[in-house]
Amino acid sequence: MSRVLVTEKIAQPGLDRLTAAGHEVDVQLGLSPEELLEAIVGAHALIIRSATTVTPEVLEAGKDLVVVGRAGIGLDNVDVTKATELGVMVVNAPQSNIVSAAEQAMALLLSQARNIPQAHAALIAGKWERSKWEGVELYQKTLGVIGLGRIGALVAQRALAFGMRLVAYDPYISADRARHMGVELMSLDEVLGESDFITIHLPKTKETMGLLDAEMLKKCKPGIRIINTARGGIIVEADLADAVRSGRVAGAGIDVFATEPTTESPLFELESVIVTPHLGASTAEAQDKAGATIAEQVELALAGDFVPFAVNVAAGDVSEAVRPFMGLAEQLGRFFGGLLESNPSQIEITYQGELAGSGTGILTLSILKGLLGSTTDEPVSYVNAPALAASRGLEIEETSTITSHDYVNLITVRSAEHSVSGTLAGVGTKIEPRVVNVDGHPVEVPPAAHMLVCRNDDRPGMIGVIGTRLGAAGISISSMAVGPNKDDGTALMVLSTDIATPDAVLEELVAQAGISEIHRISL
Repeated sequence: MSRVLVTEKIAQPGLDRLTAAGHEVDVQLGLSPEELLEAIVGAHALIIRSATTVTPEVLEAGKDLVVVGRAGIGLDNVDVTKATELGVMVVNAPQSNIVSAAEQAMALLLSQARNIPQAHAALIAGKWERSKWEGVELYQKTLGVIGLGRIGALVAQRALAFGMRLVAYDPYISADRARHMGVELMSLDEVLGESDFITIHLPKTKETMGLLDAEMLKKCKPGIRIINTARGGIIVEADLADAVRSGRVAGAGIDVFATEPTTESPLFELESVIVTPHLGASTAEAQDKAGATIAEQVELALAGDFVPFAVNVAAGDVSEAVRPFMGLAEQLGRFFGGLLESNPSQIEITYQGELAGSGTGILTLSILKGLLGSTTDEPVSYVNAPALAASRGLEIEETSTITSHDYVNLITVRSAEHSVSGTLAGVGTKIEPRVVNVDGHPVEVPPAAHMLVCRNDDRPGMIGVIGTRLGAAGISISSMAVGPNKDDGTALMVLSTDIATPDAVLEELVAQAGISEIHRISL
């Protein structure tokens, strides 16, 4: 019998399922971090929601842990890297709250349009203020959807029923898929400039944090209303408050905040801003689905069966021949994703050399995990990556050949516009990944957290231009590789930097004569 430690409230049917399967369900709510370290000892499974933080110390203390189950979507409070290192499976319930979150966005949208909370508060305070709380119709207004993933798509579907015109910003959704949804794809600036309402459905990443700041809000159509049920911090709350005070933004409906829980925000002072305490998933149905889903996933994991919503994989599941290439494959996927400006309809993955005969299916999953993880707002695992790719209309063609002219083993990811190849180099314990070709340009550089790929004219002085601009911005170059292409007279620079290059520096570089394009890569 396995012991399942439950530290936060989940729906009773989920607990009953685990009990019926013969597991000991140990419910201990409201544990402090110190108490959790004691309670985790001897537990085979841990079920949490958002309030419990699963640190490396917790994972190390849980020496019998097989699986950590998060009853919801986000995994910000779980150290997935450490869990993977320790062979602990991490599972979640990625589809449990998408309908509830979409409906919360629509509730805020309607409340913003008709001033419902404000009118309610005034009336129960003894004020009959019909003219003060005059609203606007949604019909024939333009709704901008920023992030057209599962939740964004559900919001678009519901807004279409209100007769709204739909535009969206999502560089990883194909134009054909958007058209099928009745949505017109645009740049972010265009969406902000044309929308009467915008609704945000982006993941919380380094790139999206602070996305809507004072400068971006200045690009909004005057009188715009903004809805955010995604993640706190994507909108700079102080800047949004200033934009509301100035009249540039007519109002906002905010369900998420940079710091949670919170009872203080400059937005709370504004009459035209509606706020709720992160209620996107707070429905009975979502809670039931999350509880049932996570109980099912934990039960499968404890039984050693296939787990559909696993977000990592135990090292023992990978063969010795393939295991060293998994990290490289995922890095190539993320690198490739950084080169893309839109979602391709097809990619080709080629394995060359000795690796070709070793069973490369897990490597293809690793590539997809890296690629989709860099271009989607949804948790991506080795298990759900193929389904996510299919939902985006992405076809995968995999080929293998034992012939490799320049390397013992070579992995290449290619689309119609871009390609990247990599291998492992070194001997013994000094084996390291290398990117060896990008878009037909031979290079050799180790993958790094922060990279730049620059296409430029193949002429003297171009390295100096890049180095000077980065140096002036206080950015150090850790490594660099330059690959000429004799066929088209261009060269490609691949650089590793100590920090991520800011947008302003990228814009300055692209403006330099002889530089045609620059891609920022985050691994």
